[in-house]
Amino acid sequence: MSIEVYRDAWGVPHLRAADPEELAFAQGRVTARDRAWQLEVERHRAQGTTAAFLGAAELGWDTFVRRARLADTARRCLERLEASDAPTAAWVRAYVDGVNDGLADGASRSPEFAETGLAPGRWEPWTPLAVWLSTHILFAGFPTKLWRDEVARRLGEEWTELFATDGPGTAGSNGWVVSGERTASGAALVAGDPHRFIEAPGVYQQIRLACPAYDVVGLAVPGIPGLAHFGHTGSVAWAITNAMADYQDLYRERLRRLPDGGVEALGPEGWTPAAVHTERIEVAGGEPVVIEVVETGRGPVIIDGGGGPQSPGADTSDADASGADTPDPDAADADAADADAPGADTPDADAGVWEAVSLRYPPRVTGELGFGVLPALLRARTVGDVDAAVDGWVEPVNVLQAADTRGGLLHRVAGHVPVRDRANSLRVVPAWDRTHDWAPEPAPLPRAEVRGHAVMANARGLAAPLGVEFAPPHRAARIGELLDASADWTPETTTAVHRDTDNPSAARLLTAVERAADGLSPAASAVRGRLLGWDRRMAAESTDAGLYAAVRGAVVRRLAGHEAFAALREPAPYPELFRPWLALGPRVAFALETLLTAGPVPAGDVDRIVREALEEVGAGEPPAAWGVTHRLAPWQALPDADDARWPGLAGDHDCVLSTSSVPGWTDRSARASAARYVWDLADRERSGWIVPFGASGVPGDPHHRDQLPLWLRGELAPVTTDWQNLSKEQG
Repeated sequence: MSIEVYRDAWGVPHLRAADPEELAFAQGRVTARDRAWQLEVERHRAQGTTAAFLGAAELGWDTFVRRARLADTARRCLERLEASDAPTAAWVRAYVDGVNDGLADGASRSPEFAETGLAPGRWEPWTPLAVWLSTHILFAGFPTKLWRDEVARRLGEEWTELFATDGPGTAGSNGWVVSGERTASGAALVAGDPHRFIEAPGVYQQIRLACPAYDVVGLAVPGIPGLAHFGHTGSVAWAITNAMADYQDLYRERLRRLPDGGVEALGPEGWTPAAVHTERIEVAGGEPVVIEVVETGRGPVIIDGGGGPQSPGADTSDADASGADTPDPDAADADAADADAPGADTPDADAGVWEAVSLRYPPRVTGELGFGVLPALLRARTVGDVDAAVDGWVEPVNVLQAADTRGGLLHRVAGHVPVRDRANSLRVVPAWDRTHDWAPEPAPLPRAEVRGHAVMANARGLAAPLGVEFAPPHRAARIGELLDASADWTPETTTAVHRDTDNPSAARLLTAVERAADGLSPAASAVRGRLLGWDRRMAAESTDAGLYAAVRGAVVRRLAGHEAFAALREPAPYPELFRPWLALGPRVAFALETLLTAGPVPAGDVDRIVREALEEVGAGEPPAAWGVTHRLAPWQALPDADDARWPGLAGDHDCVLSTSSVPGWTDRSARASAARYVWDLADRERSGWIVPFGASGVPGDPHHRDQLPLWLRGELAPVTTDWQNLSKEQG
């Protein structure tokens, strides 16, 4: 092999090889050496075996992954890829070979393996596809449909969309492209930052991939070959944000048990066989748990209605004790939903019938995951190449922007959005009603011309026809306002946009605070006065921002406790995994702007609640600076015993510097910028990037968390591309 590994001053790997397959092998191997623990956690999460070494707390996730058939879907998609695009399938296999080659070395450096007793396993060719699915299966927020069902049932149909926001979401992003006519160099800039749940190690990996066919820098997803989301080839650069599209459906299923232990599901054509088998989930420190996996003509059942009768002596022989998904009987033909079924429009009332919820998602239906896009992006030279490549994108559905050195600009949506009834996007729909079938072809994808600049920040805009819930317009509007202020943007000045802490969403609460002038105690009046003089900046050192957060939290708690929402306080009857979407408190917190002026709480009660919140904060200890309570709270497979050392943060949910917490319940921030980047089309070496922690996932490594100080300050590390300024790794 001709593989060469170089490192820059931040430990970022720069790889050279003779051809794309050898380079994919090198990417897999260096990722395994740098991120062995992270890769193994992701592999186990993708196949539903994390409880086997992390314990019963992971049982909910493992059960969902098994029931959703993620590993089996990945295998199907790989088979389809091998049949339709053999070169890409070979490229993926080369990456997997590299991972397997580097895992033992990486594991020997990672103390987590010894701590848990986990031995590095073997990656299969389909594992990267399974990791992609498990990483993104919740991106479209399908559990929100369960929440809307609960709101409609308990509060009333007229309030179904009352809480429509992007929170509590799993992902979002800022992104913008500035044309050359508005930059100092005359060449375009592409910049932004993906907002994800912050994980340690980070969910993005800075890397460079170079061979005679291409030379690309960008942010990889560990476990996935290539540079799916953010990259710069030298002549073209691209970036994405979550389009907030709705492309997954939930169906209310009626199931019944047959005498032989099989299961039938009621569809538009009547009762038809469902695929059914059992799997055993190993649990560290506990007894194995056997679950039944059912798949109907709509999709896999992810929520059992709590009473599905189990067949006597259910056979578990087809469940692999290691947790790997196993082949199951043929699923009911989804196309059968088109068959005529007179009288099948209402469910039977048979004894032994129970309800469940199934999930329909595009890769399970089509066998396509879009991995052919990944090598095509690496080969891209122009925005036309990028545009053609992402025509094959599947999920998650993204807004994509790109610019090239010829002056080309691109702003479009990419992904697979099924065409179906509007009700599918709002609620759980009845499986037996053919109204809710998917059309044969997906929806057309919007695009727009870039004039001066274009912004993407999860707001209702380009992708509006494809979704239901979007982010409030604040981040997008604020970025546009900042970009309008200059026609001489540089990579250096662009970082000021990343760092902006203005909080436009505070305006509505401040208006309510201004109304609350009468009858306040002196202490509450002092709080009110400070808030009305506050500059709306969520700076970490700002005590006024801390004061605002304290008042906001008190308002949220009181609104959530109002009698108008009493019916929603009872926990929804769904798995704990979906609790972030189903809890009343977070829903009120993220919909606060709406609830202050609309909804079932009378305006007079809203004013009273605001006055009470001012009194509560005024009577207590003065709130600390915002960064004292608004601290980073990253997810780690093994929680850090020294939680107190995580730093304070600036920003807030609707700031450009988006650092989300759950007002009223915690100021800790679990979601923030998982990376930041500026791609310069004039000179790639003037580009910059940053991740929250570092290039290495190995505790004690010099590059484990060396980027954290820069990330906290909103600065970027330089992108170095001159091989002479890099250090060659030996061996």
